[in-house]
Amino acid sequence: MDLTQGTSEEKNSRAKKMMLWFGIISLIMSFAGWTSAYIVSKSRPDWLKDFDLPNAFLISLLIIVISSFTFILAGKALKNNNRSQASAFLLVTLLLGLAFIYNQFLGFNEIIGDGYHFTGPTSNITMTFIFVIAFMHILHVAVGLICLLVVIYNHFKQKYTPSSMLGFELAATFWHFLDALWVLLFLFLYFFR
Repeated sequence: MDLTQGTSEEKNSRAKKMMLWFGIISLIMSFAGWTSAYIVSKSRPDWLKDFDLPNAFLISLLIIVISSFTFILAGKALKNNNRSQASAFLLVTLLLGLAFIYNQFLGFNEIIGDGYHFTGPTSNITMTFIFVIAFMHILHVAVGLICLLVVIYNHFKQKYTPSSMLGFELAATFWHFLDALWVLLFLFLYFFR
């Protein structure tokens, strides 16, 4: 397929989707670097081998998975031209995203409650990696929430139709990526101690 062919709108759509995928690939590389450093650091003598991830991290895992389903349902409602149902699912997705971040910070409080801090005399390299990996993911979820707010705004301005949903699709792709990323990060942190 010749990428230079098509209408101006089709070319614009392909360019935006390609830019999103370039961004996602760069995020994958960043998290691959942090998880690789985590694996290499496991050989350190001060590495914690028997620690439990905070329960709030598991709760946040369930929340973000559910939020992906609500985003999918919002898209289906938009394609069926059911604006009120799409609005409800988008707002639920937004609330779930906020609940995810809240639970992540509860998880940080659990780690601190166990006596480990990000830096200082009570810090530990294992927990510092967990803080960094989880916090970097939280920052990207915050970006995802901003994208979701733009989608909600555009939805209320009636910019999306069943045949014109590019902004919605881009935000949904990014959100589902963040969901899958947290599932993989959680499993990684749970099994690679």
